[in-house]
Amino acid sequence: MNIPENLKYTKDHEWIKIEGDIATVGITDFAQNELGDIVYVDVDTLDEVVEQHEVFGSVEAVKTVSDLLMPIKGEIIEFNEGLEDTPENVNSDPYGEGWMIKIKFSDNTQINSLLDVAAYKKIIGA
Repeated sequence: MNIPENLKYTKDHEWIKIEGDIATVGITDFAQNELGDIVYVDVDTLDEVVEQHEVFGSVEAVKTVSDLLMPIKGEIIEFNEGLEDTPENVNSDPYGEGWMIKIKFSDNTQINSLLDVAAYKKIIGA
C-alpha cells in the first residue's frame, strides 16, 4: 500500500498536496484498490467554489460509483483532462498521473483538519 509522507489525507480517502495557495487532489491508493478498475472520472464543478466535505465529482468503477469530496474549500481551477481518455491512471498511478483536480484556496485553517500519514494509516488499518 503506497501512502506518501508528503501528502495530507481525508477520512474519505482523498489525498491533497499543498503548494502555496494551490492544492492537487486525488484518491488514495487504498481507495482505488477498494473501488477496483476505474472506468470514468466525472468532475462537473470546474471553475466553481466548492465547500469542504461537499461533492466535487464522482469516480465510476466497473461495479460502483463513488462521490468525490472536497478536502478543503476552494475554487476548482483545473481538471486532469488525461483521465478522460485514460481513467485507469487512477488505478496505476493515483498520486501521479491519476490526480483529479487542482484547487485554489485561501483558508489555510482547514488544512489543520486533514490527516497526516500516521492518522490515515490508522483509519485504513495499515
